Amino acid sequence: MSVDGRVLERAAATAQVSGWRAAGETVVFTNGAFDLVHRGHVASLAAARAKGDRLVVGVNDDASVRRLKGPNRPLAPLEDRMAVLAALRAVDLVTPFAEDTPEELIRALRPDVLVKGADYKVEDVAGGAFVRSYGGRVETVELVPGRSTSSFVERVLERYGRGGSSTS
Repeated sequence: MSVDGRVLERAAATAQVSGWRAAGETVVFTNGAFDLVHRGHVASLAAARAKGDRLVVGVNDDASVRRLKGPNRPLAPLEDRMAVLAALRAVDLVTPFAEDTPEELIRALRPDVLVKGADYKVEDVAGGAFVRSYGGRVETVELVPGRSTSSFVERVLERYGRGGSSTS
């Protein structure tokens, strides 16, 4: 599962994060589906990374994306989404999770900083109360207006039709 050792299952990710923390590094965590990574994702991940020394990204597995976003999602399978994220300069580690929220993963990793987009209220961020319980911080980062996978999919459908045909 490793892309240059940056894509790890939960147990290995937890061990890696513990090592970074033992070395005195600040670990930042964020999460999402990251279905078709776009400029908004890249900007948000860079802003999250700027809040610490290491950035860990939790990625919803395919089944949880379907539960959260509908039967036509994800567009890209989990392995592809994680590989693309692992290739980004801002990202130090990528790990999947199967639950609808990252709460269990956050409890395993115990990040110093938990980050979500500014479309979330800090008090509503899954895992936020747990992170604050041991002195961690919960912060938000600004979003790039008009940049989302859903808006990208809508533009494609508007331009190429909803009939499912393509000219590839």
